[in-house]
Amino acid sequence: MASMAHQLDILSVENVKREWGDRTYPIWLLVNPKHSSVRQNIWAPVLDEVQDKVYRKIQKRIDTTQIYIRNVVCDSEIVPNTLNWWGSEVSKEIELFREIVLEYKPKILISFGAFPFEFLRRVNRSKPEKGPKSWGNANLEDEFKRSIDNFDINKTNSIPLLRRLFVSRADDENYFHYTGTLLAEKIIENKDSFNIWI
Repeated sequence: MASMAHQLDILSVENVKREWGDRTYPIWLLVNPKHSSVRQNIWAPVLDEVQDKVYRKIQKRIDTTQIYIRNVVCDSEIVPNTLNWWGSEVSKEIELFREIVLEYKPKILISFGAFPFEFLRRVNRSKPEKGPKSWGNANLEDEFKRSIDNFDINKTNSIPLLRRLFVSRADDENYFHYTGTLLAEKIIENKDSFNIWI
C-alpha cells in the first residue's frame, strides 16, 4: 500500500508541474514546456491589452486566477526538434489532450509558437499535418487572423500566438495591442456566454 501511495504522490507532483488552473474555465493556454516564459513575455502583455479593452467597453474585468494552463507534453525531452516531429509519445499526448478538450469544451484555447499550434491542429484533426518549418511568425500571424475571423462561441477556438518576437520594442507593443484588441473584441461580443468575470 505504501508503494501505491508513493506513486500517487509522484503523479500529483507531475500534475502540478503539468497544469495549473481550472479545466472548466473557458480560457485555456497551451505552452511548450521548453518555453514557459511565454506566459510572462507574450501572454501577460496581451492579457493587459484584453483587460484594458474589456474594461473600457463593458466595465468588467476577467478573473484570470482560474485560466487553465497546460504544458503541451508531460516531458520536455519529447518535444520534437527535428523534421521527424511526431513520435509515439507525442501521439499519445495528442489523444489524451483531445479527450480533455472534448470533455471540458473550452471556448478559447491559445497556443504559443509552432509546436503547440501544430499539436492543436492534430488534436483537432486538421489537415494537412505540417512540420516545424511550416509555422514561422508570418504564418502563425495569418492563422491568428483566420482564427479570429472564424471565431464561433459554440465551439473550441484554437488561437495561435507567437512564442517570441524578433522585432523592435515598438513592434512588440503593436503586436500585443493588435492581438489583445482582437481577442477582447471577441470576448466582448460574446460576454454573456462567458462565465469569466470578477
